[in-house]
Amino acid sequence: MRKFLKNIICFYLLSFCFLKIEKVQSIIPFYYFPTIKNLEKESLSIGKNAYQLLFFGQYEDSLNLAKLAVKINAKDEKLWLILSEAQLANNLYKNALKSLDKAQEINPNISEIYFAKSNIYLQISKQNKAKNALKKGLSIEPNNHKAIFQLGNILLIEKNYFEAIKLFDRSIKIKPDFWQAFNNKGLAYFEKNEITLSIKLFEKAISIEDNAEPLLGLASCIRLKDIKLAVELAKKSLAKDPNYVNQNYRKEQLWGEKLQASTEILLQNKQLQNDVILAKSKIRASS
Repeated sequence: MRKFLKNIICFYLLSFCFLKIEKVQSIIPFYYFPTIKNLEKESLSIGKNAYQLLFFGQYEDSLNLAKLAVKINAKDEKLWLILSEAQLANNLYKNALKSLDKAQEINPNISEIYFAKSNIYLQISKQNKAKNALKKGLSIEPNNHKAIFQLGNILLIEKNYFEAIKLFDRSIKIKPDFWQAFNNKGLAYFEKNEITLSIKLFEKAISIEDNAEPLLGLASCIRLKDIKLAVELAKKSLAKDPNYVNQNYRKEQLWGEKLQASTEILLQNKQLQNDVILAKSKIRASS
C-alpha cells in the first residue's frame, strides 16, 4: 500500500510538472532564426530582383536592392558583380570598381570581373588599365569573342591598325557572323587608305546585319565612285539611326579622322540636306 501510494504521488507530481511546462511554453513567444543557408538563398533572390530592375531601367531601385543583397551575404562574388552593374548604371564608377575589387578578392578566377573592369576603365578614359583588365580576363577565358573585339577597339583608338585587325580576325574566327568585327575592320582599313578592303568589309557587315553604321561607312567609301548609291545608302543609314549625322557620335563609335572627313563631305551633298535636317531634329527631340 505504501509503495502504491508512493507511486500515485510520483505520478501526480510528474503530471503537474508536465502541465506546468506546457503552460510556460504556451506564454513564451516563438522566434524563427533563419539559417545561414536560408539567408544566402534570400540574398541571391534579392540579387536576381536587383538585376531584373536593371533590365527595366529602374536603376536607383536596383542599386538599393543590390546593396541589401550584399549586406545579407558579402561572401558571394555574384552579388558584388550585380552591385557593380547597378552602380555603373547610376554612374558611380569608383564605387563600381570597388565592388569588382571585392568580387575579385572572393574569386579571382572569374573572367567577367576583369571584363566589367575594362568597361568601366574605358568609360573613365583609362585605356591602359582597360587593356590590362581585358588581357587578364582573356587569360582565364581566351575564346570570348566580345572581349577580343573590345581589345581590338582599344588598339583601334591607339591607331595600332595592324594589331587591331588581327584581333578582329580572331573574334570573327570564333564567331563568323560577328558583323561588328567586320565593320571595325572596315574602319581600320580606311585609315590605312585601303579603301577597296573597307568596301568589302562594310558590305560583309551589311549582309549579316543591315545596320546604320556599315551603311554610312560604305556610303563614305564609294562617294567618289558612285555618288548616287552613296546618297541612297546615307539616306537609309540616317533613317535607321539619326545619331550618325553627328560627328562626335561617330567618334564614339571609333571612326577615324579620314573616314570622318569623307563622311562630312558626303553629308554636305544637296540631295542629303533634308535627311540631315530631319536627323538632327530627331536627335534634339529625343534629348
